Amino acid sequence: ADVLGLTVLDEKGKQRVVTMGSYGVGVSRAVAAIAETSHDALGLRWPREVAPMDVHVVIAGKPGDQTAAAAEALAASLSQSGLQVLLDDRAGVSPGVRFKDAELLGMPVIVIAGRGVANGMFEVRDRLAGTTTEVAIADAPQRVLALARGVA
Repeated sequence: ADVLGLTVLDEKGKQRVVTMGSYGVGVSRAVAAIAETSHDALGLRWPREVAPMDVHVVIAGKPGDQTAAAAEALAASLSQSGLQVLLDDRAGVSPGVRFKDAELLGMPVIVIAGRGVANGMFEVRDRLAGTTTEVAIADAPQRVLALARGVA
């Protein structure tokens, strides 16, 4: 305040230098506040506006199989539509661990490419609403896009 010449008149009419303070909210404080207010027993539940990714696609099959191919095609389609997609295709990690990690990370939309792929279906979870829906593979890009944008 002194450098800026910032003063006020005190109760006796004398000029006094103002005491200044700066209280910033940085990224780490913002993330901590979001985690504190946006979680449930399963993990984080990122609000759409600040989520690090829009959609988390989890592959429950093996690399190169029909399940993985369907999930990769969906992830590519969603990315081309402008969504940020996290594709969990980690080798050597069980599907159960992948599912749990997806819940812990808490992206707004989670797509599970699992056993249902053989019947032409994905499992789509709206992490914020806590709902799970079976969606036909052919309809998944449009349905997931709408859900991720909050218009479904």
